[in-house]
Amino acid sequence: MDGSEASANVPREGFEFEHRPETDRDFESALERARSGVRLDVEDAIELLTTGTESPGIDLERKERVLETADRRRAEVVGEQVTFVANLNNNVTTACNVGCLFCNFKDAAQRFETDHDGETGGFTKTPEQSRGIVEDAVERGIYEVCSVSGLHPALVLDGEHREILEAADGGEDHNYNPSSAYDVDPGTYVEQIEAMNVDGVHVHSMTPEEAYHARRGTAWSYREVFERLRSAGLDSVPGTAAEILVEEVREVICPGKVGTDEWLAAMEAAADVGLGLTATIMYGHVENEAHRALHLDRIRTLQDRTGAITEFVPLSFVHQETPLKERGLVETGASVHEDELMIAVSRLYLDNVDHVQSSWVKYGDTQGLKMLTCGADDFMGTILSEEITKRAGGDYGEFRSVQEYVDMIEAIGRIPVERSTDYEKRRVIDPDGDPLGPTLGPKADGTPLL
Repeated sequence: MDGSEASANVPREGFEFEHRPETDRDFESALERARSGVRLDVEDAIELLTTGTESPGIDLERKERVLETADRRRAEVVGEQVTFVANLNNNVTTACNVGCLFCNFKDAAQRFETDHDGETGGFTKTPEQSRGIVEDAVERGIYEVCSVSGLHPALVLDGEHREILEAADGGEDHNYNPSSAYDVDPGTYVEQIEAMNVDGVHVHSMTPEEAYHARRGTAWSYREVFERLRSAGLDSVPGTAAEILVEEVREVICPGKVGTDEWLAAMEAAADVGLGLTATIMYGHVENEAHRALHLDRIRTLQDRTGAITEFVPLSFVHQETPLKERGLVETGASVHEDELMIAVSRLYLDNVDHVQSSWVKYGDTQGLKMLTCGADDFMGTILSEEITKRAGGDYGEFRSVQEYVDMIEAIGRIPVERSTDYEKRRVIDPDGDPLGPTLGPKADGTPLL
């Protein structure tokens, strides 16, 4: 390497992982395969993610060649449009006992119990509260409500699920506690979905981890769970809780969470009942480039089977206020160079997923726009509220207006487009003529979001 090298800045040495970022391939052949449109394999992805260096660090000249290749592929697949959705995050509860080390969103569930001696900064919302929040946002013009929550011990799928858990010996073995033990009753998952299903708004909720929680203590399949949720008004499933889909990494960062096979089974079941999917990767903690490549391969295989994934969302680990940082397992998150390569290689590897998202919540405005020249074509959503990243130490804000989207997207010479969750409905925005507010939501009339 020469003076163009750049440190990855992530202390991943010291973990005795089976999977290492080492291949029998070379960088030039991997890049040529990417340029030619050949379907890449895991070794190709490792070479591109590491820029093929034999020592720690990223070769900046090689990195730029990967980014250019990905940006060309983006233009070929989706053109010059940059999309965004008018949406709201309505997370139901921070109560959770899973104990993931990358997360600072959750609060120990016992803190919410009526007899708990102390305070918590977290929250639990009743279905009625959720409905009021969503009703207000629908009036303001949102198209989508996204809900991802902690695993509250009182949250069950529906009344039948509650009866099963209450009749079972040792309910605690199933992480169940009756709602009567808590100051606030979160209701059931079905009641929360029904509450958020306001005037035809798109309901994007129930991660594989939440689906597991919604069938605990039963013999129900994921398919049955998602069928009931779809009947309640669920429209699509966020592919979060994926983190890194490699067990040796999950054993370090989230040993209490569903495993890779369980995550994939839940996603496939959701697709089988007609629900749309998104997919994510949460990277930049203890994993290495081999794990990232394996994760991409598992997402691509899932898409080969289902065809239901509308977008892939790389999520850069925000480390500041997390147990991983507090315990000294990480010192920082991914470097900017790793972020750019993650976006680029996602575009090149996932040849069956049209849309790759740049998250301004994770990257900020300036770097988020840069990602749109590295292979990404979607710029997330208006959000209106974002709690998970903020609690982990993120400081890039919680809201973007349509006006801000138009200004930022035009600044890089691209075309701003308001979209639906599934990308089927689109409005190409003319900043000189169109209303600079959302128009696709059930009550959207172009009034600016404030």
